Amino acid sequence: MALDERIISRAIIERYFQKLLANIDCDCAIVGAGPAGLVCGYELVKNGLKVTLFDKRLSVGGGMWGGAMMFNEIVVQEEGKLILDEFDIKCSLFEPNYYTTDSIEAITTLISKTVKAGVKIFNGIEIEDVVLKKVDGDYKVGGVVINWTTVNMAHLPVDPIVISSSFTVDATGHDAHLAETLVRKGGVKLNTDSGAVIGEKPMWAQIGEQDTVNHTKEIFSGLYVCGMAANAVSGAHRMGPIFGGMLNSGKKCAQLILEKWSRK
Repeated sequence: MALDERIISRAIIERYFQKLLANIDCDCAIVGAGPAGLVCGYELVKNGLKVTLFDKRLSVGGGMWGGAMMFNEIVVQEEGKLILDEFDIKCSLFEPNYYTTDSIEAITTLISKTVKAGVKIFNGIEIEDVVLKKVDGDYKVGGVVINWTTVNMAHLPVDPIVISSSFTVDATGHDAHLAETLVRKGGVKLNTDSGAVIGEKPMWAQIGEQDTVNHTKEIFSGLYVCGMAANAVSGAHRMGPIFGGMLNSGKKCAQLILEKWSRK
């Protein structure tokens, strides 16, 4: 059968925009498709929420692809292994409480199972801004403002569009981009010691792993933070190529949102 280039183009355009239009309004918008954002989305959609996930890169997955210094193995501790077991990702015991896994298997499996669970991922899209509105007398984050990554790279004067959400998650890693944007443009105070994005401290694996989970929280009404963004916002240490804290941070973030959702 002959192929018609016009039908190929129409199929891509129509299907993509059907998908985008269906996700203009969602229960939760997650920004950053690294391990924390993926686990968060997976847990939420399993519990019935409509989840849309954005990442500025074409290849979603964050920093897990490269392992450490492009040695594509990563380490997780016992708590992290429990989540990898849930995703059926193979781990090997190295020493007590230290497990290794192939970073390519880990991140491809996380991505695949998150998508198959029902999370809609849009890659190549950057967040320009957050939506900040007054609801019942208090300000609340109500979504994100998106544009093509290439538009921002080229500094083109092209207006963005808005995605509305009941909950918004900053899983943008070291940059904590949503939290930083909210403070800089909205002049608000976050749920941190200083009210601002404090910035991450130097590496300390043990403390960094613990704090990634401890600092996963709602930092402003409607805005949650997980993964390395949680440490950057609250001024905690980085942890390097051990990923259990990242995985558990994503799960905790989902649990916090689900608790608020159940009360809603």
